[in-house]
Amino acid sequence: MQLRQSERKRAKIKMALQGSAGSGKTYSSLLLAKGLTNGDLSSVAIIDTENGSADLYAHLGSYNVLSLVPPFTPEKYVEAIDVCLKANMAVIILDSISQVWDELLDFHSKLPGNSFANWAKVTPRQKAFVDKILQSNAHIIATMRTKQDYVLNQKDGKYVPEKVGLKAVQRDGVDYEFTLVFDIDSKHYAKASKDRTNLFTDKPEFMINAATGRKILEWCNNGQTIEDVRAQIRDCQDLEALRNLYQRHYNIPELKQDFNAQKSNIEAVKNLSNPKNIMQNGKATHS
Repeated sequence: MQLRQSERKRAKIKMALQGSAGSGKTYSSLLLAKGLTNGDLSSVAIIDTENGSADLYAHLGSYNVLSLVPPFTPEKYVEAIDVCLKANMAVIILDSISQVWDELLDFHSKLPGNSFANWAKVTPRQKAFVDKILQSNAHIIATMRTKQDYVLNQKDGKYVPEKVGLKAVQRDGVDYEFTLVFDIDSKHYAKASKDRTNLFTDKPEFMINAATGRKILEWCNNGQTIEDVRAQIRDCQDLEALRNLYQRHYNIPELKQDFNAQKSNIEAVKNLSNPKNIMQNGKATHS
């Protein structure tokens, strides 16, 4: 176990937009994607499960559409994300991820035996889907439908359902997986209900536009890439500096070879500059 200093690295935003039908989730997602790509919608893909709604906004630019048909299994979503990643899409919009939860609920309802125990057959599939979103090397915007949520309150000795607001159609707690979550109302105004970027925390409602995406992109880029760290490794002139840098980035396996190579370089230079090393018959000896 090793302690290291905290450090911001360049990130790929994983965000969600939740709202009722007609709130503008798809359109807002495209505007965000336009900002995230600095206007290059050719590097944006929409995985569409909403009966072709993705094509309604083609006037915004030449983005890509991958249409899914039922059943909307998590495995199908994962395969679609892989198609987009192989095509080097910078932004992937999942419109929407409510369908995958509907599919899993239907799958669970048809399983024989104990209902509680059967969740063990559902949870790993949901987790694999969420992990794919979080681990993908692309900005991902997921939309979720909302529905009216109710609680049972006791009145006059009877339990009566009462409205308590809107709830996303997805597994409880899935919003905690995202870095940023916008709630969009029927008038198309958005407000952050979760915000690890702190860009929109405690800010008033607003309409999402391309500038919102550019603001998020700037936050994502306010860190270091692996290439930045590799340049720092090459700049290390002594083992102590290299060791300090390693303690901050030891958990990135792609850098192991770079650290080893620079360590060898530093040791070789040290040996050459050591006056105790002399050459005799073409071989280095120690006096």
